[in-house]
Amino acid sequence: MQGKYTTWKGLWVMGLLDDRVVVVTGAGRGIGRSVAVAAAGEGAGVVVADYGVAMDGSVPSSSVAEEVAGEIRAQGGDAVAVGDSVTTMEGARRIVQAALSRWGRVDGLVCSAGILRPSSFLDMTEEDWDGVVGTHLKGHFTMMQTAARVMAEQGTGGSLVAMGSGYLSPTPHLANYRAAKAGVLALTKTAAMDLAGTGIRANCVAPAANTRLTEGHGLRLKGDPDDVAPLVLYLLSDLAAGVTGQIFSSAGDRIAGWSDPFENHVLRQLGGWTPDALAREIPALVHDHPADGAGVLDMTHEEFTENLKH
Repeated sequence: MQGKYTTWKGLWVMGLLDDRVVVVTGAGRGIGRSVAVAAAGEGAGVVVADYGVAMDGSVPSSSVAEEVAGEIRAQGGDAVAVGDSVTTMEGARRIVQAALSRWGRVDGLVCSAGILRPSSFLDMTEEDWDGVVGTHLKGHFTMMQTAARVMAEQGTGGSLVAMGSGYLSPTPHLANYRAAKAGVLALTKTAAMDLAGTGIRANCVAPAANTRLTEGHGLRLKGDPDDVAPLVLYLLSDLAAGVTGQIFSSAGDRIAGWSDPFENHVLRQLGGWTPDALAREIPALVHDHPADGAGVLDMTHEEFTENLKH
């Protein structure tokens, strides 16, 4: 970092994240890479963390992290590369320590690390389940807790940005992935509540963008990784002061805020319910979705993907 103004692509510019340090996991490719490069362009010192694995989590290599960090430095930014896994607390501590060793602080975290092991629900193995849930859900916990502890000790606040993509998409053969992402949403909400008063914010972005994971599963969406970066930069910056516990979706030029799950219809029966009475009423209840945001879970995969293009 070079103070209030930073050199980026040969120019002296004032950055949105000057004097900040941001850790980005999964930063070797896709959305993580776009966020890391964009954050550096806004003046942040960036830890480019990526285990460098294949789409299914195998064959780790630190080369992708090194390449992105080198690209940032070549453009005038400041970055270090780390090739550790987020699936263990030890790995998370080494990633965060890289920021402390280089700059002495951590101000922001973006959790973009992810793998994909698609399988039908009946055929999914324990290894497939543990691998995906371990990377996405546990990986969010290890990184968010480790970074938040440092931020709390610093006493200067900070921003945690989770990635909850895929939870609402009715895509088959992704029970492990979708369950993990649902957990990420709950984790983000809880972290925001528990960290209230510390100045540490926690928000979740659910992006729809063409990445190695989506294309590997046969998806072609409107959005690209660079489209997601501005929303993440906003959440990392002081512009989002007071914004916490929120879920945002991003697809191309479309950004939306999501509410918590809520009751869409209430039934009451004087004297209590019987199975026969429920059999008469439940069909109407489960098909009576509210108009705003209705029918997401009723859409086919094709309908949902088409909806993201508009």
